[in-house]
Amino acid sequence: MSDDWKRRLERAAAELLRRDDPVALVREMDALDASTRYPYVWPRGPVFGVAALGPEPDTRWRLVSEATDGTPQEARDALNSLLWFQAKDEAGTVAERRELLAAVNLLECERTDELTVLGTRYRIVRGDEYARCSLNKGPEPPRPTDPEPADRSWDHRPGRARTLPDIGHPLDALMDDPTAPPGVMAEGTRQALRDFTYEGEHVPPAMRAASRQAVHDHPELVLLPIGFGVIKRTGVGWSPASRLQPTPHDARRVLHNGLSGIWADMYDLDTVTRDAYARAAEHLESTPHLNEVTAQGDTYRICRVERMLRTGPAGPEPPRCSDPETTEPMRIRPLLDEHGVIQPEPDSMSTGGDELAGERPH
Repeated sequence: MSDDWKRRLERAAAELLRRDDPVALVREMDALDASTRYPYVWPRGPVFGVAALGPEPDTRWRLVSEATDGTPQEARDALNSLLWFQAKDEAGTVAERRELLAAVNLLECERTDELTVLGTRYRIVRGDEYARCSLNKGPEPPRPTDPEPADRSWDHRPGRARTLPDIGHPLDALMDDPTAPPGVMAEGTRQALRDFTYEGEHVPPAMRAASRQAVHDHPELVLLPIGFGVIKRTGVGWSPASRLQPTPHDARRVLHNGLSGIWADMYDLDTVTRDAYARAAEHLESTPHLNEVTAQGDTYRICRVERMLRTGPAGPEPPRCSDPETTEPMRIRPLLDEHGVIQPEPDSMSTGGDELAGERPH
């Protein structure tokens, strides 16, 4: 262990004692216990989001979208939407709106990972998603100290979904932020994963090389907020079955929604399987803090998911050249003119121009 990391751990321990926070101490003990019960790391692949660096002095890179997108292009589309709504709802002058729409048009046409708009730098950033696991128990479920919402409804109506607390999260070495000191176990995690790379014969050479280069170019780690997701046991292990949710109960509600009807319709399940899934949903709803159900041989678990993002002297890590893409840049919002007025869709597709940015027809 380097002297620098020793100092960081000592500082984290001293800060924990100084705060004299019983809740924080319980969380530390819970994290320590989890590290022994689930000692291995299960990489789940990259995630992407949008970060911004404002023009003000001493500003910091911060997330302006959830870092949960599966490809860089999904994050570019999120930035496209962010700037489009700024042009529509927040621009104070025609000149500001023109600059915003020019950036939207660029994102509709090119795979751009960084641009500056109205003095703010925006960057597509890359992180890694992982879960802790053990050889005999599998991936880690929620911990007793993971917070639950006050409203533990099973209502699936639109608009009730909560979001991850990513937006506004700083993307620099948090140990240097006296207002947000991580715990001792969090600092230990940063130390343990600092040199993490994708290795093994199953990993393409280009991905291995990019992973090693990232350790050199972006040596520091930022730990992002914890998330929770549904995973399904397969013949070769476990696979993700949902997007990340902010609390264990939100993930249980996603699982409940799937078992109680969505998956039956989506996968055209037979009557016997539908009934078994419905009974599993009832069991999930009636049993507090239940994190695993089995129906018709299918086992689903609520999994605790962690994320890390690399950063360095030049700021947070952008996408790597080895990161796969599945979609092309395109228009995703209605046409908007320089006065902020939505325009009718033309008969033929257009990629927009200096004054218009638009949407693909549905």
